[in-house]
Amino acid sequence: MIVWALVAAPALWIVLRYWTEPGYISGDLLALTGTWSARLIILALMLTPLAQLFPDNLVLRRLLRYRRALGVGAFGYALLHLIFYVLDMDGVASMVAELGAPAIWTAWLAFLCLVPPALASSDAAMRRLGALWKRLQRLAYPAAVLTLVHWLLVHDGQTEALLHFAPLAILQLARLARFFTTHPLERTTS
Repeated sequence: MIVWALVAAPALWIVLRYWTEPGYISGDLLALTGTWSARLIILALMLTPLAQLFPDNLVLRRLLRYRRALGVGAFGYALLHLIFYVLDMDGVASMVAELGAPAIWTAWLAFLCLVPPALASSDAAMRRLGALWKRLQRLAYPAAVLTLVHWLLVHDGQTEALLHFAPLAILQLARLARFFTTHPLERTTS
């Protein structure tokens, strides 16, 4: 329950700010919700490689239980991001007109990658889907890459995007290095 409250707290502040400050630009909230979506997906994807690097760390072991909550939170912020995008645009015609821009279609693809894992995030869906559930959850990886590309193309300050994603990239490279340098029987699945 505490994790859900922590994940939701920035969203509540963002929505409250939107409703109480009419002069506050939805474009600013658009950037803020996108940043929070990226942060949560990065955090969710960092937990497994961190737990593999530090298998005796009890804090990381406990945090692994909340990956799903972080992923659902990332989807929630992405949905808020989409809502503020729609509010920021002049209409559907404007949205369709810019759909061909790489900065926009990467965002749409990232969002679409997050939909199936979010829809399949309940325990009941997990039981019904069996092994397919894990494959759906792996859509978070292309969503993260597309989110990074979107962020790099949309914002002038590319440094912020790279700083956010650098820890995840380093951990994933360490994970790959470990995979290719260990004996197949020593590898752990995630």
